[in-house]
Amino acid sequence: MTESTSAATALASQYASQVNSDLERNTKEQERIRAEVDTLQEQLAALHHDHTVLMNIRQALGATTPPAEVPEKAAVVPAPRGKASAAAGKSKQPTAKKAGAQQPRATGTKQARKTTAAKTAEPTLVELISRHLTAQNEPRSAAEISTDLGQAHPDRGIKTTVVRTTLEGLVAKNRAQRTKQGSSVFYTAPDAPAQAAAPEEQPQPDDAK
Repeated sequence: MTESTSAATALASQYASQVNSDLERNTKEQERIRAEVDTLQEQLAALHHDHTVLMNIRQALGATTPPAEVPEKAAVVPAPRGKASAAAGKSKQPTAKKAGAQQPRATGTKQARKTTAAKTAEPTLVELISRHLTAQNEPRSAAEISTDLGQAHPDRGIKTTVVRTTLEGLVAKNRAQRTKQGSSVFYTAPDAPAQAAAPEEQPQPDDAK
């Protein structure tokens, strides 16, 4: 009976350890997917904003087209009343006006394209966090990173919860490192240890001298 009880206890302990390991893996995977979903939602919101801007520009261009064409048609009507040379002169004038009227539209379209391209090229939250970690010389918490990015990009509305899930996603992809100090969690760039070790190797030539 004692041997069977010990075997059952060992088997239960093994199953419990396996279940705990599976739960930890599941939790990390949920955090990684949640971070990716938040990033995709930000990109989708940016695309919706660009779509709205482009629709407004197209409507504005479509609204200004009819008034520009009306004077050109009215100027062609009196042409048959004059001589052939006068008619030829009048027929050339609308062409020049038409070419001149189209230039501002092309300029406005180029400016709209530049504005849209600038908004589309705006870095994602993942890129902002990765750059911020790389620029730091010491570990930073999710709250500190959120505060720094919020001050640098007040129009983004960056939240600490989103920053924390994004950081966990970077850790899962080995694009960031996580350390614990007591109950606090801090994050660094993956190459942070190499940067910290570099200054310690520099004094060696001085000691040799």
